[in-house]
Amino acid sequence: MKNILLLVLFTVSVISCNKNTGNSNNKNPLLVNHVDPFIGTGGHGHTYPGATVPFGMLQVSPDNGISNWDWCSGYHYSDSIVVGFSHLHLSGTGIGDLADVLFMPTNKVIDLTIQPTSRDSFPYKSSYSHKNEMATPGYYQVFLEDPKINVELTTSERTAYHKYTFAENDKQALIIDLGFAINWDKATKTAITIEDNNTISGYRFSTGWAKNQKVFFVAKFSKPISKHLLFADGKPIASTTIEAEKVASQLFFEAENNKELVAKVALSSVSVANAKDNLDTDGFNFESVKNQAQTTWNEALSKIVVETPVDSLKTMFYTAMYHAQLAPVIYSDKNGQFRKENDSIETATNYTAYSTLSLWDTFRAENPLLTIIAPERVSDIVNSMLAYYETKKILPVWTLYANETNTMTGYHSIPVILDAYIKGIKGFDAEAAYEAMKTTMMQDERGLNFYKQYGYIPYNLLDESVTITLEYAFNDWCVAQMAKALGKEADYQFFLNRSKAYQYLFDPATGFMRGKSEDGKSWNEPFDAKHSNHREQTDYTEGNAWQHSWFVPHNVEDFISLHGNDTIFTNRLEQLFTESSEITGDNISADITGLIGQYAHGNEPSHHIAYMFNKANKPWRMQFWVHHILNTQYNTTPNGLSGNEDCGQMSAWYVFSSMGLYPMNPASGVYEIGSPIFEKATIKLPEGKTFVIEAENVSNQNFYIQSATLNGVDFNQTSISHQQIMQGGILRVVMGSSPNKNWGLTNNKRG
Repeated sequence: MKNILLLVLFTVSVISCNKNTGNSNNKNPLLVNHVDPFIGTGGHGHTYPGATVPFGMLQVSPDNGISNWDWCSGYHYSDSIVVGFSHLHLSGTGIGDLADVLFMPTNKVIDLTIQPTSRDSFPYKSSYSHKNEMATPGYYQVFLEDPKINVELTTSERTAYHKYTFAENDKQALIIDLGFAINWDKATKTAITIEDNNTISGYRFSTGWAKNQKVFFVAKFSKPISKHLLFADGKPIASTTIEAEKVASQLFFEAENNKELVAKVALSSVSVANAKDNLDTDGFNFESVKNQAQTTWNEALSKIVVETPVDSLKTMFYTAMYHAQLAPVIYSDKNGQFRKENDSIETATNYTAYSTLSLWDTFRAENPLLTIIAPERVSDIVNSMLAYYETKKILPVWTLYANETNTMTGYHSIPVILDAYIKGIKGFDAEAAYEAMKTTMMQDERGLNFYKQYGYIPYNLLDESVTITLEYAFNDWCVAQMAKALGKEADYQFFLNRSKAYQYLFDPATGFMRGKSEDGKSWNEPFDAKHSNHREQTDYTEGNAWQHSWFVPHNVEDFISLHGNDTIFTNRLEQLFTESSEITGDNISADITGLIGQYAHGNEPSHHIAYMFNKANKPWRMQFWVHHILNTQYNTTPNGLSGNEDCGQMSAWYVFSSMGLYPMNPASGVYEIGSPIFEKATIKLPEGKTFVIEAENVSNQNFYIQSATLNGVDFNQTSISHQQIMQGGILRVVMGSSPNKNWGLTNNKRG
């Protein structure tokens, strides 16, 4: 009965809080109410439900304690056991790391001499039910059934807050386990110091995907610590300071006729002193921090306001907007300092450093979306990449906690920099950025030596040769455009010529991009366009020839001519979506998900493909297939994403496509006109301007564009520039249930 009463009181408190927040924020609708952080926590979405703020330094979230691919974020909706709440998490990646500095409240003495070998052997684990769990942007709550403790989490930009409500007369205690790790992360050196009656500090050094990760922390409590137990690698130590490979502690607190305990925690990559500087100084007002997190999220979500009578569409859209603003994450401390992988300490001067740069994924739509909804952060992201460049004189590939993981193919810092520059985003040194772009593409690592020697990468010299060659060709095109913008004509011609490397790998007999030998003539045989072999002895990255043969976003006209003509090209595009979904091979990539024919929406290489119909005079087929993807690959359940969220890319595709736009060439400053699903979408721009997309007669049946006007003038083209959008105005499209095969057939060949 006490537990039921606790939950009832908690629910009333939450409702009251939400009502109060709503009353104080009448100017904007509470868009946070349309966000469901549990979307993507099931299936292969790999998202986490915990608390953070937009691009926040901390992501405090529950950990189920399972090491498995679908638990990459630490949490999966299918689970019902929690082992604690750690402070750093990845949103939707395919690789598990982080989960640093685990806290777990309890109501009894726990035997921390036990060294867990599996989730079952964690002595402090608890069961929970989704019935007693909730999440909204910036807030997470769960009731722990075994110790009968209600847990609430929220955050500010650099401080996490825990609120534990214990049962009446129960012991009030907290476990801190710095040895806890998931997947291949491993603690190498950890420490805890009891600083005073209300404060602890320490660090956790680890190796995993990020090979050299150093996390320093400080935690302050709303009640004095009455007793502490410290353990070094399972052995009890009578001290106030302890250091070992795996350190754990149990802290006890006096009840003081108060069932609540609040902890606030700050981290730093540099030092405990910096963590203390990052820690909020405003006391322990959990509700105030929670309300501010909600307000911050509401402002971030309101950068685009959509209007539709269909509530599920609002939920999918604003959850996508939420997921698109979880990463990259703030990495530099309040004083600007941050640690690089070589242990040098950098100071971000006049910018904020970011990490968690999942660039193979996010360059496609996530980073272009940020130029619209968070342009003030884009130059900081570029400056962060340039700071990481200085370590090895190579731009980042996939940066986690300032560690270069070299995960995935290509150098997609390059299109992100170009995209920012051509869109007029200031705040970084364009000449220095160009030098980094050029130097990166002229070095010899990761197959560039072969690329420079042969003009492509021979399949017998490097795995994933087709994907890598196509992505390097695009990277070269980006370097060429930057060179042109800066007046470097010789460099422009050099890199533009190299950007045609895709021509070497196109097989006109099959219509696919194929692995070619170093002799320049022989194809990799035998050939099966449906064959997948995950990350080894393959010509394609996490996919097959069907999915990877379309990556020529920078020169679609020439690409079409390689096929022969528009008709041949679009027939093959149609076949991509209508071919059987069989994938062959003994080691099929788990990333091939969300299949429509051989189109795989669950992985990023497919994301631009449907929009290529626009360039081949069949925009109505793009409208059909994009509408089909929107309808089938997203929903409002925990399984609502068809593949890994990948730090915002899966959601950014939805945000753009549902409005009727998409950056098919993500470094061109041009968006393809798609098939909007909202009656109205209003993009809020700087200086009080807005760009509005209105779709007259739109419905689930009316998804074909009949006609369009831009600011009242007839608009008969299938693309629009970033500059046109930034000027503000109204793009009005009339929708119908059957295609208008004449609309958009002029001026549509922008490559």
